[in-house]
Amino acid sequence: MSAPAGSVRRPHVLILGGTTEARALAADLADRLPGLRVTTSLAGRVAAPRLPAGEVRIGGFGGPDGLAHWLREHAVDALIDATHPFAGTISFNAAQAAATAHVPLLALRRPGWVPEPGDTWHPVASLTEAAAALPDLGHRIFLTTGRMGLATFAHLTDQWFLVRSVDAPEPPFPPRMEVLLDRGPFTLEGERALLQEHRIDVLVTKDSGAAATAPKLRAARELGVPVVVVERPAVPPGVPVVGTVEEAVGWVRGRHEP
Repeated sequence: MSAPAGSVRRPHVLILGGTTEARALAADLADRLPGLRVTTSLAGRVAAPRLPAGEVRIGGFGGPDGLAHWLREHAVDALIDATHPFAGTISFNAAQAAATAHVPLLALRRPGWVPEPGDTWHPVASLTEAAAALPDLGHRIFLTTGRMGLATFAHLTDQWFLVRSVDAPEPPFPPRMEVLLDRGPFTLEGERALLQEHRIDVLVTKDSGAAATAPKLRAARELGVPVVVVERPAVPPGVPVVGTVEEAVGWVRGRHEP
């Protein structure tokens, strides 16, 4: 897509977003590199998403071919995958699309959590492994893995689940369940009270690495509650990775500063 006659074409950065880091990156690029055109793409899975600075598009691309077509059609100069660490499909689609469209790709991934003294963590590779581990660990489960994977736990009839998510889940889900609709950041005091009030004896979480949701780990440590931690999938091979918004801004500046 070419710029109108007489206009100066601005370098175009597409951010695959939906995370706190993606919003911060869009705001920083708009503020520090005002000559850029910044577009953030949101998957549309949250009913009322927090919108970032700059242009926004909502919805899927139709796989890697659809994304590659969008990159070409909208003259994207750089692609940044700042999606959730567990949004694996879009990350692999982005890697394939960027290679097809010959667009530089960067992955922005917040660092993962690290166990501290006093933690009792049970690392697993998937939600399926998390569900298999629960019968041997406890009966009152605080499930903080989001609403999309609840079907994995639907067969567990002996356990009671407290499920926290931004939007209400849809079946199938565990038969003995209470839903708490909430969005971080959360406080240590609030998480401690939640675990105590509901007599939680197991916490299940994904290694999202977000500071906004980390207080639940400290609360579990203080109360001696074991934590089942679903490990994050790897970034697609060959894709460079940074851990901070500042590094991502530097990557963009080094290539596309007006």
